[in-house]
Amino acid sequence: MIDLDDTDRRILRALSEDASLSSGALGRRLGLSQPATWRRIRRLQQAGAFQSRRLDLDLTRLGFGVTVFLGIKLAAKGRLSLEDFERAVSAIPEVQTVEHILGSYDYRLRVTARDIPDFERVLRRRIMTLPGIGNVDANVMLSEERLPGPLG
Repeated sequence: MIDLDDTDRRILRALSEDASLSSGALGRRLGLSQPATWRRIRRLQQAGAFQSRRLDLDLTRLGFGVTVFLGIKLAAKGRLSLEDFERAVSAIPEVQTVEHILGSYDYRLRVTARDIPDFERVLRRRIMTLPGIGNVDANVMLSEERLPGPLG
């Protein structure tokens, strides 16, 4: 576990809201010098508090209006390694996340598509053809609220 002080938490909170902030802009916002802010960001990154800064795309504006969460139960775990399934499903561009979970399903996938017919095409032609697929449960996302997380 990484030991965080209040300033570290404020830095992480600000970067989680806007990862494009420069160390100078972040320092001005938090009342720190640019070099001190840069050193703290570098220390946090080296400690593994965050792995990268990423671009958060607006999928709806880019033409991907449907997000579906799939629960996947593998039919034959003995014949198909989990790594093989993960590698195959990760190669499908519409699959945004692959989560190995404990519970009713083996995996939870977040799939984006242009619309429901496009999702059906992805499901039939790409996901359902993967070896080892057993039961599939689909849940269409109606709306999403982003929460600040444990640092909030």
